Amino acid sequence: MLPSNLQAEQFIGYPPEARRLAVANLRALQQLPLSFLPGLLRELIDYDFKFPVERIAIEKELANLSSLSQAQINQWFQAFSQLSLSSKLEHLDWVNHPARFLEQESAHLWTTHQLDAFRKAATDYGDRLRSVVSVEPIPVPRLGIAVIGQGVASYDGSLFRNLRKQGTYFGRVKPENGLEHLLTAVAVRAKAYPVPYGHWYVDGGQAADHSPLMTCVQYQALEPVRVALLKYMQKEIEQPGMGPEELRTNLARLLPSDLGMDKAGDAVLDRFQVKLLTEGSGTQIFSTTFAQWTAREALRRAQPLTLLVRFAPRQRQRPMNELLSGSHGNPELDLIGSLIDADMGTYYHWINQQRLSGSEHSSFLVWFEGHSQALVIAPSLPRGAESNSAIDLRELISLTTG
Repeated sequence: MLPSNLQAEQFIGYPPEARRLAVANLRALQQLPLSFLPGLLRELIDYDFKFPVERIAIEKELANLSSLSQAQINQWFQAFSQLSLSSKLEHLDWVNHPARFLEQESAHLWTTHQLDAFRKAATDYGDRLRSVVSVEPIPVPRLGIAVIGQGVASYDGSLFRNLRKQGTYFGRVKPENGLEHLLTAVAVRAKAYPVPYGHWYVDGGQAADHSPLMTCVQYQALEPVRVALLKYMQKEIEQPGMGPEELRTNLARLLPSDLGMDKAGDAVLDRFQVKLLTEGSGTQIFSTTFAQWTAREALRRAQPLTLLVRFAPRQRQRPMNELLSGSHGNPELDLIGSLIDADMGTYYHWINQQRLSGSEHSSFLVWFEGHSQALVIAPSLPRGAESNSAIDLRELISLTTG
């Protein structure tokens, strides 16, 4: 089937809000080339379980497509229309299973040497869309906070090396009640700017006491889900003929209920957490990887105003079969290795924050938990500088956002 043959009843299997949007924009969808449309439907079919900023982006994209004339559609999608697809792809159920279609489309484009042309067409489309779609203003500059080195008694190496040229290093921070001060600062922002999914607390271990106004994701609380997922993965791997691509496809189909998550929970957040574990590499077994990937995905998808990430010690590396089997009840922790992981993860946290709108006004703070070292990147502070002034975390966060 081609997009021109689309009918409203074919979206009956979509969740309610996604179905409403698809039917309302049916005429625009009918005009799009098959090489492009399933990619849009993959996002649309999950509309009901996306974060507010993602929903707005989909709505704006559909509104833009609906506003284009036929001549403009032809111009925007000429490169996509020139791609040659097989009749086998046309006969797939790309309306209800767009992700499966995209997997097979990618394989087809690769074998027919069209992948570069598709990539260029997609990049050009994205650039063009961003040029005509307005960016939503944010009520307050973004703030990123990273807390690293939990449990480390001492460390003689240099920290924050990748970030030092971007901000000011503080070497006499008073660590008392440091985490409490940081969480309080996030809570104050959450109360002052009550944006849904706008203020996050990600913990690579067990979360500390925090305001219910924050969106909290914690590694320890997801242990039953991680155990269920590892058992599922182990069972799938043992199936004859099971390869990495098939396993990835099967993981992508898992729902929160498949892993024992409470149906009465936050449907949007539960879907997000399942994707963290099924799409992230190592998020199921390494807490530092989980914290880093969660920060990346939260920034990419939810685009929060505030994101505090606290890294916790991860287990030492062992053979992959042992890690997947979960046979060690109390694995040995690698404190120094976790600190080094978190230090690099903090750098990625800052990079991903800088990709969002308003980055020129954003601020970032990283603290070596329980110790006197911290670094702040803020518009009001010099770059590549050091401060020898004694300061506590409450004062430091005020300096960061001031």
